[in-house]
Amino acid sequence: MAGLMLGMVVMVFGNVVLRYVFNSGIGVSEELSRFFFVWMSFIGAILAVREGTHLGMDKVVQRLPRAGKLACLAASQLLILMCCAIMFWGTWRQHDINASMAAPVTGMSMIWIFGLGYVCSIAMGASAAARMLDIARGSVADDQLVQVSETEEHVA
Repeated sequence: MAGLMLGMVVMVFGNVVLRYVFNSGIGVSEELSRFFFVWMSFIGAILAVREGTHLGMDKVVQRLPRAGKLACLAASQLLILMCCAIMFWGTWRQHDINASMAAPVTGMSMIWIFGLGYVCSIAMGASAAARMLDIARGSVADDQLVQVSETEEHVA
């Protein structure tokens, strides 16, 4: 993610300098920086799922007994798996169309953008499946039952 962010900053800043100083620019930098942003967002979402830092209704779940927390965690992981399956299936159905489309400036196949559905669904699905296995084995600690993390403001 840091490499993608660095690439975005270099391309956008370089293009701004070229436009204001030399009255020219690099056409592909705008499109590539947009592609980098999309990749960075999806990779960030994958990391957030793995680390349990997405938004959630933890105030409700925290009040439940352990069995209720386990049931909510299992239900949420099952929903994530279902959504990942739908995302993968949708990406698969659109694959030929997206692979045949080209980006307007770079000419890259648009599967490099829309193919993120494969990456995201597999990675998030694997994370949810691993958590489901932990639930089935009974190896989920009490502090892992509530999936959201507190912000630094609340910790301090």
